[in-house]
Amino acid sequence: MDYMSAKEAALKWGISKRRVQTLCAEDRIKGASKVGVFWVIPKDAEKPEDERLKINKN
Repeated sequence: MDYMSAKEAALKWGISKRRVQTLCAEDRIKGASKVGVFWVIPKDAEKPEDERLKINKN
């Protein structure tokens, strides 16, 4: 399986590297794991939905 770094995922998904690290720490990216001080993320992982946003469903 191929992996990408948090920085690569951030560029791919259009979010900050820090946000990717937070998502990894919250176990919201399937297959992500920590190797030393670095997060490794499967290249085929999908960007999780942003649960911080409220969506008004009327």
